[in-house]
Amino acid sequence: MQATATAAATQKDSPLRWGMLVLLFFVTVINFVDRQALSIVSPVLREQFHLTATDYGRIVAGFTFGMLVGEFPMGWLSDRFGVRRILPLAVLWWSTGNALHAFARSTWQFAGLRFWLGTGECANYSGGMKVVAQWFQPKERGFATGIFNGGATIGSIIAPPLLVWITHSLGWQMAFVLPSSLGLVWVLAWRLYYRDPISTQEDESEAPSNASLLKRPEVWGLMLMRAFAGPVAQFYIFWLPDYLNRERALTLTSIGMFAWIPFVFADLGSVSGGWFSGFLIRQGWTITAARRLAMWLGAGLCVAGFAVTSARSATGAIALICVVLFGHYALSANMFTRISDLVPGPAVSRVTGLTGIAQGLSGFAFPLLTGWLIDHGGYTPVFAMTALMPAAGVFTLFALSSRKSRL
Repeated sequence: MQATATAAATQKDSPLRWGMLVLLFFVTVINFVDRQALSIVSPVLREQFHLTATDYGRIVAGFTFGMLVGEFPMGWLSDRFGVRRILPLAVLWWSTGNALHAFARSTWQFAGLRFWLGTGECANYSGGMKVVAQWFQPKERGFATGIFNGGATIGSIIAPPLLVWITHSLGWQMAFVLPSSLGLVWVLAWRLYYRDPISTQEDESEAPSNASLLKRPEVWGLMLMRAFAGPVAQFYIFWLPDYLNRERALTLTSIGMFAWIPFVFADLGSVSGGWFSGFLIRQGWTITAARRLAMWLGAGLCVAGFAVTSARSATGAIALICVVLFGHYALSANMFTRISDLVPGPAVSRVTGLTGIAQGLSGFAFPLLTGWLIDHGGYTPVFAMTALMPAAGVFTLFALSSRKSRL
């Protein structure tokens, strides 16, 4: 048993872990290219199919409802059968759903396919966090999470120019079909490279039941944190092209040229936020104190969202959005890493799934509210809400979990 435990500890120094992290990064890129296809072509879809902002909100809500339904089953499957099996199946599932958007013609058809997409894409984070918890030391986890979570922003950087070009050259249908094929390539690479980690009897004995997880205040803190913060990123991903088109008079071509810029800052925030908390830990800070400072700094930058709609130019608005997304993704890298701080390894995917359910509930309601607010009062109240939601989440998380770190 001692030899197995030693081998399990040694695996967290194996160079294999960096190859696995690269694959997690790329699948997250694919995830967010697929996810953002709808928002990039939304000006075309809204004109062609006469969709109101409320209709579009319903379509976006279909995706978040799919995430809500799929989160815990995907997390449970990853804990039960391992990410080597479950994650590629999830990628095949969501890639198929994304490609089928090309055949949708109505609000409810798009909403149904967004639901399909959501039920698969949620496996990305529950599986990814399990890999990070199993293969990386605590001082490396923030950085590792920042790297793979940074794939979300790289996907969002690539998506506008790529999908606008595809739409202009081949039609909006191909903006869904072509990116979906990338998932097939990734599945092959994952199956060839990834290896399940060594586990120990001590690991198995730490596995808590589902009921016991829901009795832990730190689990509820993680869930509420993601419920507050999750819809903020979704708002900028799904509504930014529409905002730039309708409120700042940018054409689809201009959106393709400029809408990716804030996501460069999001990527910088994700990597630097994860690195920063790890740096503090290496300097002797406790894990809890390091994560808390990194997350509060990120939440503070999100307050810049208050000023977006009052900016005098589209350039000024985009600059403020850059600040918000840098802060949000710095916070997000530490938010996901906090899961592996607080819960045993055999429960990481399930708890990630539970936090996804919480985000799914808020994420389902928020697009509906967003669409209604935009139709009746414009974007200003929505930007104001998203400026404060991250801070509310950080406060709630540490109020419930600051003394519960298991490390």
